[in-house]
Order: sequence, then structure tokens, then C-alpha cells
Amino acid sequence: MSCYFRHLRPVFEEAGITVTPENRKIVDQVIHQLVHVDYKECPSAWQTLKQQILADDRKRQEFLRKLKNAMQ
Repeated sequence: MSCYFRHLRPVFEEAGITVTPENRKIVDQVIHQLVHVDYKECPSAWQTLKQQILADDRKRQEFLRKLKNAMQ
């Protein structure tokens, strides 16, 4: 689960999200929903994040906004 979390530390910091053992699964599920990838398909979720979302500043900002909202 969440094989990409170490790569997303700056994203989590920017979104103001602290990932803990208690919320890690929820954060992972939310990310999968936001990138439209079935839960537990970690490589596919990371590939989508890296290539389609984080590489484009506008999409990155939109992802951050949605992630913040979902985690509140």
C-alpha cells in the first residue's frame, strides 16, 4: 500500500496534511479516487500522479485543492 507516499512528502506538506499510521489508508484511498485508479493499484496510481498530475502545475494545484478538501 502507498508505495508512492515517500515521493509525495512535499505534496503532503504543501497541502498541510500529516500522514500518520492512523490516516495513511484513508489518504491512500482518497488519492486513488482523485486519480481515478482502483484502490490498491499502487503502481498505476503513482504513474498517473507522476506523469499526468504532478508534471503539470495547473493539474498539480487542482489535485492539491481536492486533496485538502477531501482530508478535511
